[in-house]
Amino acid sequence: MTGPVWITTPVTADLLRGALDVERTEHGVLPHRLPARARAQCSDAQLLMAESQPSGVRLVFRSAATTVELDALPTRRTYVGAPPRPDGVYDLLVDGRPAGQASVTGGGHTLTVDLAAGSSAFCPGKPGTVRFAGLPGGTKDFEIWLPHNETTELVALRTDAPVEPARPSGRKVWLHHGSSISHGSDAASPTGVWPALAAALGGLELINLGLGGSALLDPFTARALRDTPADLISVKIGINLVNTDLMRLRAFGPAVHGFLDTIREGRPSVPLVVVSPILCPMHEDTPGPTALDFTTVAEGQPWFQPMGDPAEVASGKLTLRVIRDTLARLVEQRSAADPNLHYVDGRDLYGEADAAELPLPDGLHPDAATHRRIAERFAERLLGL
Repeated sequence: MTGPVWITTPVTADLLRGALDVERTEHGVLPHRLPARARAQCSDAQLLMAESQPSGVRLVFRSAATTVELDALPTRRTYVGAPPRPDGVYDLLVDGRPAGQASVTGGGHTLTVDLAAGSSAFCPGKPGTVRFAGLPGGTKDFEIWLPHNETTELVALRTDAPVEPARPSGRKVWLHHGSSISHGSDAASPTGVWPALAAALGGLELINLGLGGSALLDPFTARALRDTPADLISVKIGINLVNTDLMRLRAFGPAVHGFLDTIREGRPSVPLVVVSPILCPMHEDTPGPTALDFTTVAEGQPWFQPMGDPAEVASGKLTLRVIRDTLARLVEQRSAADPNLHYVDGRDLYGEADAAELPLPDGLHPDAATHRRIAERFAERLLGL
């Protein structure tokens, strides 16, 4: 008995959704969530890692295939002294419904990070394969959501039936920017990240610019938002500014105004939602920076802790309470001339009662159940817009 006749389809930008740029590499293509011009303006390793991790990026096509194979080259992170991290998960949707999960087998680069020393070592690897088999017959719409927390080069797409581009979805495009929570920290899989869940609940086409550790009001991110066509834009602002202790209150308000002004240069009337931080007890009244408690790393459940002094708020240091108060006033001020500007208090998405029921496992990031709760609550607000 002969096996399937494989058809190889080049992975090109027209098969990808959720990426703002696609880089040709030695092995294939690397989706980016920030354009090349933005990447050229910042050499920060955290930002470059975050934007290359394809949260919300998916391979989309139509086919009658019953077996699909995707050769990919992931970059897997390991941490000195910590248990191994699970491999990145690929979620398959067929006609919009979950149809399988898998991970790349037999390949990948490895990035070993020594948090205590502040150093890393890169070990190159080879591509591996993720496989979905036993799928129903007939022409159908495929979406392969790439791992939200694993930089992924796409090498080859193979199917046992021809592939054609997906039809336009007809859904409104939601463009979202936020921190590691929006990026997907501690979510179980790429479709379990809260913006992906909210988009599915709201029937929206997601472009997720959640950038772990990097929602810092960077002008190049504002320009990326300005230049990306969308029917709805949201920006979740605050926690990373506290984590990094990046700026003081004097700079914060003008920086937010400038960020929103830039977006409005290209999208003057699109509904624009400013979202303040969800509840994070450690930083409600204590400023940053935030530090990792290295004694917890080996246990497999790291814990973050605040390093600032509440007394420093008087001299302009930022806390989440200060940020929420400032954002609420700023949006109220601007909305008189911008009726399509809206404010959502992050504590309405995850507040004190939620923290008692579903505490943040590492003190900073929500677990999978909390991602769903945040998504359900935010989807209600999106539908209202």
